[in-house]
Amino acid sequence: MTMRVAVQMDPIQDVNVDGDTTFAMMEEAQARGAELWVYQTEHLSWLAGRVTARARPVTVKHVQGDHATLGDEVLLDLADDVDVVLMRQDPPFDMAYQTAAHLLELLKGQTLVLNDPAWVRSSPEKIIPLLFPDIIPPTLISRDEAAIRAFREDFPDTIIKPLYGNGGAGVFRLKPGDGNLSSLLEMFFAQSREPVIAQAFLPAVSEGDKRILLVDGDPVGAINRVPQKGETRSNMHVGGVAESSSLDAADKKICDAIGPMLKDRDLLLVGIDVIGGRLTEINVTSPTGVQELKRFSGVDTCSVFWDVVERRLIS
Repeated sequence: MTMRVAVQMDPIQDVNVDGDTTFAMMEEAQARGAELWVYQTEHLSWLAGRVTARARPVTVKHVQGDHATLGDEVLLDLADDVDVVLMRQDPPFDMAYQTAAHLLELLKGQTLVLNDPAWVRSSPEKIIPLLFPDIIPPTLISRDEAAIRAFREDFPDTIIKPLYGNGGAGVFRLKPGDGNLSSLLEMFFAQSREPVIAQAFLPAVSEGDKRILLVDGDPVGAINRVPQKGETRSNMHVGGVAESSSLDAADKKICDAIGPMLKDRDLLLVGIDVIGGRLTEINVTSPTGVQELKRFSGVDTCSVFWDVVERRLIS
């Protein structure tokens, strides 16, 4: 069977072929003989019971700058013309993102959409860990300034960040005695009506923020992301350096705890962040790290992913 795959993603022309997870997933699907199309969320529509996308067929190769050959635009009926839709656009997790998830949810029972859009919408990466309070750092989600100040009294060294941010953007560390809390909250609250998330600072971040990749609820491997000197954030978007890693006993305990939930929610490819044995985020939108993991360990997460998908399409 020739797999037909539509990829909802950010513009493919802008990807880094040596680091982009979506591109690696497309390379592996193409190597298995799949037909590929790409489109952006603004090309997604619903009309008269049909979910469609203005998409372009694409072939990919691992040559930066010549990595995507796009054909003429076509109108895909996502229920009839494709077997799989990959929901892989990057956040922000705003109403545009959620609307796209709502529309893709209408394909349930007709086309396999991964990760499951209903659960992506209902599993924000900084909120879903709250289901597991015993394995996360001390955490507060609130817009109540009094509650935030009380939390900081208990945890004077505090991380404050946007609840729906990504890529390490807007992450602040307030060390003991730092007088910038009021100004920081004014800035956050002027920008949006959303709460913020505050967490106790984990000193172990200086040793790295471990990214563990899971497929269908099972861990496939891990990399470590080490922040630059003087930097709190370890995200590779802001200069964190990836290095080889493995799962220790605390990591396996975390994976055992969350794995059944991920499987139940059909969150097939997930990346979790672990600092010092504490779960900090569960990334279900467009998790990254598969190329780094393959370089360091030889583990091919994309191959594991498509094995699962092919079995589902056959069954």
